[in-house]
Amino acid sequence: MAPRLYIDVHILQTVPPANLNRDDQGNPKEAYFGGVRRSRVSSQAWKRATRGHFAERVPEQDLATRTKKIAPKLAGRIQQRNSGLDAEQAARLANALLAPLGISAGKKAGDTAYLFFYGRRQLDDIAALVDGRTAELTALTDTDLAIEVKNLPVQEKLSTSHPLDVALFGRMVADIPTLNVDAAVQVAHALSTHATELEFDYYTAVDDENEKAETGAGMIGHIGFNSATLYRYATVGLHQLLDNLTEPEAAVSAVEEFVTSFALSVPTGYGNSFAHRTRPSLVAVVVRADQPVNLVSAFEEAVSTADAPGIAAASARNLAREYTRTQGAWGDTPLHTGLCHTFDLKDQATTATALQTAFGTPQPFPALLTGLRAQLTEAVKQDAR
Repeated sequence: MAPRLYIDVHILQTVPPANLNRDDQGNPKEAYFGGVRRSRVSSQAWKRATRGHFAERVPEQDLATRTKKIAPKLAGRIQQRNSGLDAEQAARLANALLAPLGISAGKKAGDTAYLFFYGRRQLDDIAALVDGRTAELTALTDTDLAIEVKNLPVQEKLSTSHPLDVALFGRMVADIPTLNVDAAVQVAHALSTHATELEFDYYTAVDDENEKAETGAGMIGHIGFNSATLYRYATVGLHQLLDNLTEPEAAVSAVEEFVTSFALSVPTGYGNSFAHRTRPSLVAVVVRADQPVNLVSAFEEAVSTADAPGIAAASARNLAREYTRTQGAWGDTPLHTGLCHTFDLKDQATTATALQTAFGTPQPFPALLTGLRAQLTEAVKQDAR
Protein backbone atom coordinates (compact mmCIF):
# COMPACT_ATOMS: atom_id res chain seq x y z
CA MET A 1 0.00 0.00 0.00
CA ALA A 2 1.17 3.55 -0.68
CA PRO A 3 2.28 5.51 2.41
CA ARG A 4 -0.94 7.51 2.10
CA LEU A 5 -4.21 6.35 0.61
CA TYR A 6 -7.27 8.57 0.34
CA ILE A 7 -10.83 7.72 -0.61
CA ASP A 8 -12.56 10.82 -2.00
CA VAL A 9 -16.36 10.76 -2.01
CA HIS A 10 -18.21 13.15 -4.35
CA ILE A 11 -22.01 13.40 -4.10
CA LEU A 12 -24.69 15.43 -5.87
CA GLN A 13 -28.02 15.48 -4.07
CA THR A 14 -31.14 17.51 -4.80
CA VAL A 15 -33.19 18.53 -1.78
CA PRO A 16 -36.72 20.00 -1.98
CA PRO A 17 -37.81 22.99 0.14
CA ALA A 18 -36.12 22.33 3.48
CA ASN A 19 -34.26 23.78 6.45
CA LEU A 20 -31.63 21.09 6.98
CA ASN A 21 -29.23 23.08 9.14
CA ARG A 22 -30.27 26.38 10.70
CA ASP A 23 -28.23 29.40 11.77
CA ASP A 24 -28.64 31.53 14.90
CA GLN A 25 -31.70 33.17 13.33
CA GLY A 26 -33.36 29.83 12.60
CA ASN A 27 -32.84 30.15 8.84
CA PRO A 28 -30.98 27.70 6.56
CA LYS A 29 -27.24 28.28 6.66
CA GLU A 30 -25.73 30.01 3.62
CA ALA A 31 -22.36 30.97 2.18
CA TYR A 32 -21.05 33.15 -0.62
CA PHE A 33 -19.09 31.19 -3.22
CA GLY A 34 -18.23 32.34 -6.71
CA GLY A 35 -19.76 35.71 -5.91
CA VAL A 36 -23.28 34.41 -5.28
CA ARG A 37 -25.22 33.21 -2.27
CA ARG A 38 -25.41 29.44 -1.89
CA SER A 39 -27.30 27.09 0.36
CA ARG A 40 -24.92 25.49 2.87
CA VAL A 41 -25.08 22.55 5.25
CA SER A 42 -22.27 22.47 7.80
CA SER A 43 -19.88 19.54 7.97
CA GLN A 44 -20.83 19.07 11.62
CA ALA A 45 -24.49 18.60 10.70
CA TRP A 46 -23.74 15.95 8.09
CA LYS A 47 -21.24 14.17 10.34
CA ARG A 48 -23.91 14.02 13.03
CA ALA A 49 -26.37 12.57 10.50
CA THR A 50 -23.73 10.06 9.39
CA ARG A 51 -23.15 8.94 12.98
CA GLY A 52 -26.92 8.57 13.37
CA HIS A 53 -26.98 6.31 10.31
CA PHE A 54 -24.16 4.23 11.82
CA ALA A 55 -26.43 3.56 14.78
CA GLU A 56 -28.97 1.92 12.44
CA ARG A 57 -26.34 -0.44 11.00
CA VAL A 58 -23.78 -1.10 13.74
CA PRO A 59 -24.48 -2.57 17.22
CA GLU A 60 -24.70 0.22 19.81
CA GLN A 61 -21.98 -1.36 21.93
CA ASP A 62 -19.51 -1.03 19.03
CA LEU A 63 -20.05 2.73 18.73
CA ALA A 64 -19.12 5.80 20.74
CA THR A 65 -21.12 8.37 22.66
CA ARG A 66 -20.35 12.03 23.29
CA THR A 67 -21.28 13.38 26.69
CA LYS A 68 -20.25 15.39 29.73
CA LYS A 69 -21.59 12.58 31.91
CA ILE A 70 -18.80 10.03 31.64
CA ALA A 71 -18.55 9.66 35.44
CA PRO A 72 -22.26 8.83 36.00
CA LYS A 73 -22.18 6.52 32.98
CA LEU A 74 -19.14 4.69 34.35
CA ALA A 75 -20.82 4.44 37.76
CA GLY A 76 -23.83 2.84 36.11
CA ARG A 77 -21.65 0.26 34.35
CA ILE A 78 -19.81 -0.58 37.59
CA GLN A 79 -23.11 -1.03 39.42
CA GLN A 80 -24.51 -3.26 36.65
CA ARG A 81 -21.46 -5.51 36.82
CA ASN A 82 -21.34 -5.77 40.63
CA SER A 83 -24.54 -6.76 42.41
CA GLY A 84 -24.96 -5.40 45.90
CA LEU A 85 -23.19 -2.13 45.11
CA ASP A 86 -25.36 0.92 45.70
CA ALA A 87 -25.37 4.04 43.50
CA GLU A 88 -23.32 6.13 45.93
CA GLN A 89 -20.58 3.51 46.18
CA ALA A 90 -20.48 3.07 42.40
CA ALA A 91 -20.20 6.84 41.90
CA ARG A 92 -17.31 6.99 44.37
CA LEU A 93 -15.42 4.25 42.51
CA ALA A 94 -16.09 5.87 39.13
CA ASN A 95 -14.78 9.24 40.31
CA ALA A 96 -11.68 7.58 41.78
CA LEU A 97 -10.96 5.73 38.52
CA LEU A 98 -11.29 8.88 36.41
CA ALA A 99 -9.49 11.27 38.77
CA PRO A 100 -5.91 10.36 37.64
CA LEU A 101 -6.82 11.38 34.07
CA GLY A 102 -7.18 14.99 35.14
CA ILE A 103 -10.34 15.67 33.13
CA SER A 104 -11.52 19.20 33.94
CA ALA A 105 -14.70 19.29 36.01
CA GLY A 106 -17.81 21.04 34.72
CA LYS A 107 -20.14 23.45 36.49
CA LYS A 108 -22.66 20.74 37.32
CA ALA A 109 -21.64 18.06 39.81
CA GLY A 110 -20.49 14.92 38.01
CA ASP A 111 -20.10 16.65 34.65
CA THR A 112 -16.88 17.21 32.75
CA ALA A 113 -16.10 20.69 31.43
CA TYR A 114 -16.51 19.52 27.84
CA LEU A 115 -18.13 16.78 25.82
CA PHE A 116 -16.03 13.62 25.96
CA PHE A 117 -16.11 11.20 23.00
CA TYR A 118 -15.50 7.59 24.06
CA GLY A 119 -16.49 4.08 23.09
CA ARG A 120 -19.18 2.28 25.06
CA ARG A 121 -17.03 -0.84 25.03
CA GLN A 122 -14.08 1.21 26.34
CA LEU A 123 -16.20 2.21 29.34
CA ASP A 124 -17.04 -1.44 29.99
CA ASP A 125 -13.32 -2.24 29.90
CA ILE A 126 -12.69 0.42 32.56
CA ALA A 127 -15.54 -0.87 34.72
CA ALA A 128 -14.07 -4.38 34.46
CA LEU A 129 -10.89 -3.18 36.18
CA VAL A 130 -12.67 -3.28 39.55
CA ASP A 131 -14.69 -6.47 39.01
CA GLY A 132 -14.56 -8.65 42.11
CA ARG A 133 -12.85 -5.90 44.15
CA THR A 134 -15.68 -3.49 44.82
CA ALA A 135 -16.23 -4.53 48.45
CA GLU A 136 -12.52 -4.20 49.18
CA LEU A 137 -12.19 -0.84 47.42
CA THR A 138 -15.31 0.80 48.86
CA ALA A 139 -14.07 -0.03 52.36
CA LEU A 140 -10.96 2.14 51.86
CA THR A 141 -10.64 5.80 52.79
CA ASP A 142 -10.65 8.30 49.94
CA THR A 143 -6.87 8.67 50.17
CA ASP A 144 -6.21 4.93 50.17
CA LEU A 145 -8.73 4.38 47.37
CA ALA A 146 -6.97 6.98 45.20
CA ILE A 147 -3.62 5.26 45.81
CA GLU A 148 -5.08 1.82 45.07
CA VAL A 149 -6.61 2.72 41.69
CA LYS A 150 -3.98 5.23 40.57
CA ASN A 151 -1.97 2.70 38.57
CA LEU A 152 -4.90 0.90 36.95
CA PRO A 153 -4.70 1.20 33.12
CA VAL A 154 -7.69 3.52 32.73
CA GLN A 155 -5.94 5.78 30.23
CA GLU A 156 -4.78 2.75 28.25
CA LYS A 157 -8.37 1.52 27.96
CA LEU A 158 -9.44 4.89 26.53
CA SER A 159 -6.48 4.93 24.13
CA THR A 160 -6.99 1.52 22.52
CA SER A 161 -9.77 -0.50 20.85
CA HIS A 162 -11.36 2.64 19.44
CA PRO A 163 -14.91 2.31 18.14
CA LEU A 164 -15.73 3.00 14.51
CA ASP A 165 -16.83 6.62 14.95
CA VAL A 166 -13.89 7.70 17.13
CA ALA A 167 -11.47 6.11 14.65
CA LEU A 168 -13.15 7.95 11.77
CA PHE A 169 -13.92 11.36 13.26
CA GLY A 170 -11.14 11.60 15.85
CA ARG A 171 -11.12 12.99 19.37
CA MET A 172 -9.50 16.02 20.96
CA VAL A 173 -9.04 16.33 24.71
CA ALA A 174 -7.34 19.67 25.30
CA ASP A 175 -6.04 18.95 28.79
CA ILE A 176 -5.03 15.30 28.10
CA PRO A 177 -3.21 15.28 24.73
CA THR A 178 -2.36 11.59 25.08
CA LEU A 179 -6.06 10.80 24.63
CA ASN A 180 -6.24 12.65 21.32
CA VAL A 181 -7.11 10.60 18.23
CA ASP A 182 -6.34 12.05 14.80
CA ALA A 183 -9.41 12.04 12.56
CA ALA A 184 -9.29 9.85 9.46
CA VAL A 185 -12.19 11.72 7.83
CA GLN A 186 -12.51 15.26 6.53
CA VAL A 187 -15.98 16.49 5.55
CA ALA A 188 -16.62 19.66 3.55
CA HIS A 189 -19.57 21.96 4.06
CA ALA A 190 -22.16 21.00 1.46
CA LEU A 191 -22.82 23.83 -1.01
CA SER A 192 -25.52 24.33 -3.60
CA THR A 193 -24.15 24.18 -7.13
CA HIS A 194 -26.28 27.22 -8.01
CA ALA A 195 -27.44 30.47 -6.48
CA THR A 196 -30.27 30.21 -3.93
CA GLU A 197 -32.72 32.58 -2.31
CA LEU A 198 -34.07 32.40 1.21
CA GLU A 199 -37.84 31.94 1.33
CA PHE A 200 -40.30 31.81 4.23
CA ASP A 201 -43.22 29.55 5.01
CA TYR A 202 -45.80 31.59 6.92
CA TYR A 203 -48.06 29.25 8.86
CA THR A 204 -50.97 29.36 11.30
CA ALA A 205 -52.49 26.84 13.66
CA VAL A 206 -56.18 26.86 14.54
CA ASP A 207 -57.54 26.07 18.00
CA ASP A 208 -59.67 22.95 17.44
CA GLU A 209 -61.89 23.82 20.40
CA ASN A 210 -62.86 27.29 19.18
CA GLU A 211 -66.54 28.07 18.91
CA LYS A 212 -67.81 28.62 15.36
CA ALA A 213 -68.16 32.33 16.01
CA GLU A 214 -64.52 32.65 17.08
CA THR A 215 -62.03 33.71 14.42
CA GLY A 216 -58.28 34.03 14.25
CA ALA A 217 -55.38 31.66 14.71
CA GLY A 218 -54.18 30.02 17.88
CA MET A 219 -50.58 30.36 16.73
CA ILE A 220 -48.75 32.18 13.94
CA GLY A 221 -45.15 31.65 12.84
CA HIS A 222 -42.75 31.35 9.95
CA ILE A 223 -39.92 29.00 8.92
CA GLY A 224 -37.09 29.92 6.56
CA PHE A 225 -36.32 27.42 3.80
CA ASN A 226 -34.66 26.95 0.45
CA SER A 227 -34.24 24.15 -2.09
CA ALA A 228 -30.96 23.14 -3.70
CA THR A 229 -28.85 20.66 -5.58
CA LEU A 230 -25.96 20.17 -3.16
CA TYR A 231 -22.37 19.18 -3.88
CA ARG A 232 -21.15 17.10 -0.97
CA TYR A 233 -17.54 15.99 -0.46
CA ALA A 234 -15.63 13.96 2.10
CA THR A 235 -12.31 12.15 2.14
CA VAL A 236 -11.11 9.21 4.23
CA GLY A 237 -7.43 8.53 4.94
CA LEU A 238 -7.07 4.75 5.02
CA HIS A 239 -3.53 5.08 6.39
CA GLN A 240 -4.86 7.04 9.40
CA LEU A 241 -7.66 4.53 9.93
CA LEU A 242 -5.07 1.75 10.05
CA ASP A 243 -3.24 3.68 12.77
CA ASN A 244 -6.46 4.20 14.74
CA LEU A 245 -7.89 0.69 14.40
CA THR A 246 -4.68 -1.38 13.82
CA GLU A 247 -6.68 -4.21 12.17
CA PRO A 248 -6.67 -3.96 8.33
CA GLU A 249 -10.04 -5.70 7.98
CA ALA A 250 -11.59 -3.31 10.50
CA ALA A 251 -10.16 -0.30 8.66
CA VAL A 252 -11.54 -1.44 5.29
CA SER A 253 -14.94 -2.13 6.86
CA ALA A 254 -14.89 1.31 8.46
CA VAL A 255 -14.39 2.95 5.05
CA GLU A 256 -17.31 0.96 3.63
CA GLU A 257 -19.55 1.92 6.57
CA PHE A 258 -18.60 5.58 6.24
CA VAL A 259 -19.22 5.76 2.48
CA THR A 260 -22.59 4.02 2.96
CA SER A 261 -23.76 6.20 5.83
CA PHE A 262 -22.41 9.44 4.37
CA ALA A 263 -24.23 8.76 1.09
CA LEU A 264 -27.54 7.71 2.64
CA SER A 265 -27.82 10.06 5.61
CA VAL A 266 -29.62 13.41 5.65
CA PRO A 267 -29.71 15.97 8.51
CA THR A 268 -33.09 15.91 10.20
CA GLY A 269 -33.72 19.65 10.73
CA TYR A 270 -37.45 20.40 10.37
CA GLY A 271 -37.88 16.94 8.89
CA ASN A 272 -41.52 16.64 9.96
CA SER A 273 -42.36 19.99 8.36
CA PHE A 274 -40.66 19.37 5.01
CA ALA A 275 -40.21 15.57 4.55
CA HIS A 276 -36.99 16.38 2.70
CA ARG A 277 -35.24 12.99 2.62
CA THR A 278 -33.95 12.19 -0.88
CA ARG A 279 -31.31 9.89 -2.35
CA PRO A 280 -28.26 11.29 -4.18
CA SER A 281 -28.36 11.67 -7.95
CA LEU A 282 -24.67 10.78 -8.07
CA VAL A 283 -22.03 9.14 -5.89
CA ALA A 284 -18.46 8.91 -7.19
CA VAL A 285 -15.52 7.49 -5.24
CA VAL A 286 -11.90 8.06 -6.21
CA VAL A 287 -9.00 6.24 -4.52
CA ARG A 288 -5.81 8.31 -4.61
CA ALA A 289 -2.26 7.89 -3.35
CA ASP A 290 -1.26 11.56 -3.55
CA GLN A 291 -3.71 13.87 -1.78
CA PRO A 292 -7.44 14.49 -1.35
CA VAL A 293 -8.99 16.65 -4.10
CA ASN A 294 -12.23 18.55 -3.50
CA LEU A 295 -13.90 19.28 -6.86
CA VAL A 296 -16.03 22.20 -5.63
CA SER A 297 -14.27 24.43 -8.19
CA ALA A 298 -16.59 22.78 -10.74
CA PHE A 299 -19.28 25.07 -9.34
CA GLU A 300 -17.40 28.34 -8.84
CA GLU A 301 -19.52 29.61 -11.71
CA ALA A 302 -23.02 28.93 -10.45
CA VAL A 303 -25.05 26.50 -12.53
CA SER A 304 -27.85 28.33 -14.33
CA THR A 305 -31.45 27.37 -13.67
CA ALA A 306 -31.96 27.69 -17.44
CA ASP A 307 -29.61 24.78 -18.17
CA ALA A 308 -31.46 21.85 -19.74
CA PRO A 309 -32.38 19.20 -18.74
CA GLY A 310 -32.10 20.57 -15.21
CA ILE A 311 -29.73 21.73 -12.49
CA ALA A 312 -28.77 18.24 -11.28
CA ALA A 313 -27.76 17.07 -14.77
CA ALA A 314 -25.86 20.30 -15.50
CA SER A 315 -24.08 19.95 -12.15
CA ALA A 316 -23.10 16.37 -12.99
CA ARG A 317 -21.63 17.47 -16.33
CA ASN A 318 -19.67 20.24 -14.61
CA LEU A 319 -18.33 17.75 -12.06
CA ALA A 320 -17.23 15.31 -14.79
CA ARG A 321 -15.59 18.14 -16.74
CA GLU A 322 -13.70 19.44 -13.69
CA TYR A 323 -12.49 15.96 -12.75
CA THR A 324 -11.22 15.33 -16.29
CA ARG A 325 -9.54 18.75 -16.47
CA THR A 326 -7.86 18.27 -13.09
CA GLN A 327 -6.52 14.86 -14.08
CA GLY A 328 -5.12 16.21 -17.33
CA ALA A 329 -3.57 19.34 -15.86
CA TRP A 330 -1.83 17.64 -12.94
CA GLY A 331 -1.16 14.23 -14.45
CA ASP A 332 -3.23 12.50 -11.78
CA THR A 333 -3.54 8.73 -11.95
CA PRO A 334 -6.16 7.57 -9.43
CA LEU A 335 -5.85 3.96 -8.29
CA HIS A 336 -9.58 3.29 -8.56
CA THR A 337 -12.84 5.02 -9.41
CA GLY A 338 -16.42 3.99 -8.81
CA LEU A 339 -19.61 5.62 -10.04
CA CYS A 340 -23.31 5.33 -9.24
CA HIS A 341 -25.84 7.75 -10.73
CA THR A 342 -29.49 8.04 -11.73
CA PHE A 343 -29.14 9.92 -15.03
CA ASP A 344 -30.86 8.07 -17.85
CA LEU A 345 -28.71 7.12 -20.83
CA LYS A 346 -31.64 7.65 -23.21
CA ASP A 347 -33.09 10.95 -21.97
CA GLN A 348 -29.87 12.42 -20.52
CA ALA A 349 -27.28 10.89 -22.82
CA THR A 350 -24.86 13.83 -22.73
CA THR A 351 -24.72 13.75 -18.94
CA ALA A 352 -24.41 9.97 -18.67
CA THR A 353 -21.68 9.86 -21.32
CA ALA A 354 -19.67 12.64 -19.66
CA LEU A 355 -19.83 10.85 -16.30
CA GLN A 356 -18.78 7.51 -17.79
CA THR A 357 -15.85 9.12 -19.60
CA ALA A 358 -14.67 10.71 -16.35
CA PHE A 359 -15.41 8.11 -13.67
CA GLY A 360 -15.96 4.85 -15.56
CA THR A 361 -18.96 2.59 -16.09
CA PRO A 362 -21.79 3.33 -13.64
CA GLN A 363 -22.86 0.65 -11.16
CA PRO A 364 -25.60 0.13 -8.59
CA PHE A 365 -24.48 1.44 -5.21
CA PRO A 366 -23.92 -2.04 -3.66
CA ALA A 367 -21.61 -2.93 -6.57
CA LEU A 368 -19.71 0.34 -6.10
CA LEU A 369 -19.11 -0.63 -2.47
CA THR A 370 -18.01 -4.14 -3.44
CA GLY A 371 -15.48 -2.78 -5.93
CA LEU A 372 -14.16 -0.25 -3.42
CA ARG A 373 -13.79 -2.90 -0.73
CA ALA A 374 -11.90 -5.21 -3.10
CA GLN A 375 -9.51 -2.40 -4.07
CA LEU A 376 -8.79 -1.43 -0.46
CA THR A 377 -8.44 -5.04 0.69
CA GLU A 378 -5.83 -5.64 -2.00
CA ALA A 379 -4.02 -2.43 -1.01
CA VAL A 380 -3.68 -3.44 2.65
CA LYS A 381 -2.64 -6.97 1.66
CA GLN A 382 0.21 -5.53 -0.40
CA ASP A 383 1.19 -3.42 2.59
CA ALA A 384 1.38 -6.54 4.78
CA ARG A 385 3.70 -8.39 2.37
